[in-house]
Amino acid sequence: MSTFDDPFDSSRELSRVGCVCGQHRSAAEHDHAERVLRCEEVQSQSQSQSEEKRYEGVVASALVRAMFPKDAARRAFLKSVGASTALAALSQFFPLQTATEAFAEAGTPEKKDLKVGFIPITCATPIIMAAPLGFYAKHGLNVEVVKTAGWAVIRDKTINKEYDASHMLAPMPIAITLGLGAQPIPFAVPAIENINGQGIVLAVKHKDKRNPADWKGMKFAIPFDYSMHNYLLRYYLAENGIDPDTDVQLRSVPPPEMVANLRADNIDGFLAPDNICQRAIYDGVGFMHMLSKEIWDGHPCCSFAASREFITESPNSFAALTRAIVDATAYASKAENRKQIAEAIAPANYINAPVTVLEQVLTGTYADGLGGIKTDAKRVDFDPFPWQSFAVWMLTQMKRWGQIKGDVDYKSVAEQVYLATDTRKLMAEMGLAPPETSYKSFSVMGKTFDPAKPEDYLASFKIRKVT
Repeated sequence: MSTFDDPFDSSRELSRVGCVCGQHRSAAEHDHAERVLRCEEVQSQSQSQSEEKRYEGVVASALVRAMFPKDAARRAFLKSVGASTALAALSQFFPLQTATEAFAEAGTPEKKDLKVGFIPITCATPIIMAAPLGFYAKHGLNVEVVKTAGWAVIRDKTINKEYDASHMLAPMPIAITLGLGAQPIPFAVPAIENINGQGIVLAVKHKDKRNPADWKGMKFAIPFDYSMHNYLLRYYLAENGIDPDTDVQLRSVPPPEMVANLRADNIDGFLAPDNICQRAIYDGVGFMHMLSKEIWDGHPCCSFAASREFITESPNSFAALTRAIVDATAYASKAENRKQIAEAIAPANYINAPVTVLEQVLTGTYADGLGGIKTDAKRVDFDPFPWQSFAVWMLTQMKRWGQIKGDVDYKSVAEQVYLATDTRKLMAEMGLAPPETSYKSFSVMGKTFDPAKPEDYLASFKIRKVT
């Protein structure tokens, strides 16, 4: 998987998944070599080595990948002529040194010291873990990840340039770009942080109210108006005959405050990130009604986002940040890494939660608050690709509930904000396997969504806000 694999090692597969620091062939080998400090010491050692050698590896790897797209052919060639002869032969026909110098110059981050805001929820796992596990440093950056109180604050600090980039709810960059509630400011999403990973939790007093038809008059918390939580809860309620604007109350509450509000009886339930759900269960004040994946399996939740201004002014810094996030996301997608990640993101300066709570979220084996233990390995998952069909679906829901009025150019907005083409290229350069297309159909509560027909989909709903 690593961009910095040795392309002239005939025993190595360029597509393999290595350790977090990029210096070992597997996570197990890395852990054996550096049990205590994990990546941090290894990273500092590697950074003291020649940057020229590092960039030379990138250029050589890209060249060999292009010449030998199949590992078997590459290995056979190297075994027959040897690595030194192969490198010398390639150098005769391709100016490796010149390309290396050009690559190093072009790829140098304009800013290495960066601030990235995050909300303390497991949705931000790749952004958070990239600091303690060394992914930012691996890509030449010194990133301070800044714990932030709420979504409005993180939005404002990013717009005001206090943060260079941020963890954002997946619909937020769309809303900011369209100027919903404020002046439009172009933002972009190069990576989705997580898929699934949310749940509907009810207060323990509602154990006998499992039918949503019985929820009229109840009060529910969501993290933010422009959130998948808002759209998924509204979708679920409406499909069960409950009008979310007239039959119940929806309140925006910062995720870290949801459990306290549930305990104080200020709300009857919430749709929130899984670590908030699990904390309510851990504290004995709530139970899991359902996972969000039961509404839409594979839905996006949060994103990594930056302003177009930052991308234009610091393109190399932005590219390095995106590589670090994609790299961390790929690592987080592996089940065998989840317990290590739970330990890394648990401290007070990150999520500030018991490791047990985070393990239950990340491993998928969890208490449901009803006396049962459930297992779902895909309770939360991590896939960075920013499908533009995700953005189109969000736009249909924004229009459905009156956040957008008038005509919507779904395709144009989706492609402006969700950078699928750029991310596809970057993932391919990193040795990952991105999707070949930017749009796909999917099902939400049994209803198929075709991104090519958003208005037909929107017209199919009986319950919607009259505008």
